Amino acid sequence: MKPSPQTPTLTLCVQQASRHPLPVRATLRRWALAALENNVEVTLRFVDAREGRLLNRDYRGKDYATNVLTFPYGRSGFGGTGKNADNIAGDIVLCMPVLLREARAQRKPWRAHCVHLVVHGLLHLQGYDHEKDRDAQKMEARETAILAHLGYPDPYSDTFRG
Repeated sequence: MKPSPQTPTLTLCVQQASRHPLPVRATLRRWALAALENNVEVTLRFVDAREGRLLNRDYRGKDYATNVLTFPYGRSGFGGTGKNADNIAGDIVLCMPVLLREARAQRKPWRAHCVHLVVHGLLHLQGYDHEKDRDAQKMEARETAILAHLGYPDPYSDTFRG
């Protein structure tokens, strides 16, 4: 008999460094769990434009605030054999003013854009990329499937109706 695969585990820390209201922690956890393919230890940090701009400038050389930044730290446990040895660790930073501005411009509810960016960041943390067309198609298809599972429409559709 083949052993069943284990459900990935999530260790989640949420940091609010923004004056904007956030989804409740249970909602953020549900969104993150939906995107897991591996055991993950992640901090979701919600920031204002100043911190978002500084992080984007310092780590990507781009002097403007962007919607989401992912900082993967590799595997936690550093090769050990403890229960967290195989966890992927990292931070995901979401800039609330940019997220809200983009949601308005795209005429979608801010929560729909927020869930998309949380899922997007978690997929990056787990090794997904969108630099090449083929990789972008794979990542976008995965995002769309996760969002559909969560009850949100395709964020890449021209006919988005939030």
